[in-house]
Amino acid sequence: MVIKMNTQIRELKTVITGLSTSDGDGVKITRMIGSPEINMLDPFLLFDVFESDKANDYIGGFPDHPHRGFETVTYLLSGRLRHKDSAGHEGVIEAGDVQWMTAGKGIIHSEMPEQEEGLLQGFQLWVNLPAKDKMQVPAYQEFPANQIAVEQLDNGAEIRVIAGVSNNGTIGPVINTTVNAVYMDVSLPAEQSFEQNVGIDDHVFIFVIEGQLSIGEPENLINRRRLGILQKGDQLKVTATEATRFLLVAGQPLNEPVARGGPFVMNTKAEVLQAFNDFQNNTFL
Repeated sequence: MVIKMNTQIRELKTVITGLSTSDGDGVKITRMIGSPEINMLDPFLLFDVFESDKANDYIGGFPDHPHRGFETVTYLLSGRLRHKDSAGHEGVIEAGDVQWMTAGKGIIHSEMPEQEEGLLQGFQLWVNLPAKDKMQVPAYQEFPANQIAVEQLDNGAEIRVIAGVSNNGTIGPVINTTVNAVYMDVSLPAEQSFEQNVGIDDHVFIFVIEGQLSIGEPENLINRRRLGILQKGDQLKVTATEATRFLLVAGQPLNEPVARGGPFVMNTKAEVLQAFNDFQNNTFL
């Protein structure tokens, strides 16, 4: 285990309730980042949660749509999604799988449910790209559940490391050097604790999937289906007040101008307008 001296424990700064809305062809989601409640948490542009066992909430899926200038991260807990793109790439994301797509200079893709009933549950995170990387060739990092690094702790905790490195040295399969992203899925038994070192200037958030967490001091609680943004510090310490599962996400802020235009995220308005023109004139890729 990595031991750090003179650590600064991160405290809970803000709790986000999220905005119930829809996206794609009527898919019901809760938008935790990318709403009036919090526009962005540099480098994270958007964080959506979808969870329903009602087919009408998700069956329309996300038909063909373009992206440019950032990365999309899809992590599925339940159900199946088939994705296709304009470069001929196609596959199925199933429970426990992760797809980390770098849209770069542009890609058109779709994500459609491969189920007509049952629970569909998962998350989509948008990670910004720095100006120097926005027009790179699109790429994918896709890993099935059995290729996600899993660490078991003596206290019964289980950490699924998707990106980043745990304190015990478990390395996630996703490689991200632009913001040195951390993405972990942590399950904690009741009354047990979890610690993780993070960059002192990183922006860090936690989303509680099930249960309740105490963050930093005991009185700072965050409940199920809430997102907690943490204050500055180089160590995270949380304790489960009951059996709890949560996501830990961290990344270095880019500190660059952000210009948005729906599915395009660039540094200037002119670049966004160019993306729309490229898409409309079929010169997008």
